[in-house]
Amino acid sequence: MKVYIVRHGETLYNALNQYSDEKIDLNENGILQAKELREEIKEINYDVIIASPLLRTRHTSQIINVHKKEIIIDERIKERDTGDLAGKAFSSTNREEYWNYNTTIQYGTSENIKDFFRRVYDFLNDLKRKNYNSVLIVAHSGVSKAFNGYFEGLKDGMFLHRGLKNCEIKEYEL
Repeated sequence: MKVYIVRHGETLYNALNQYSDEKIDLNENGILQAKELREEIKEINYDVIIASPLLRTRHTSQIINVHKKEIIIDERIKERDTGDLAGKAFSSTNREEYWNYNTTIQYGTSENIKDFFRRVYDFLNDLKRKNYNSVLIVAHSGVSKAFNGYFEGLKDGMFLHRGLKNCEIKEYEL
């Protein structure tokens, strides 16, 4: 099965380098990015779109759904919960450490990275049992980092620079 993961379009928090919350939607640039991506993926014959339940991913899914396929929402691929970091500048934490799979540091009430990866891995293991030829996943930078760990290995455990940019797409074979 081909699995295409897409990160949602840009949000205000992305533009300001801040930790997001669950309620934020795409900004004007994010909508434009999604429209450009829609043109790029016309040739991909996906069976279904599976999206995170967050507003920014649902909105991106609707824009890029060029083939008008079913959009399924799955809680397991929502972004890592930033907890009380939401709205704070990235500079308020050590971002390398925040995305270090082997860290012992807990930043406020944010979701533990290993718990987050397990949640995403559970989604991928379940997806293996589905009868799709090609799936388009619309999720988040953090989820794309977990995909990278699943398909390419944990390596040194450093994931800060292993995620997708806004409306970037990556293909994997599951």
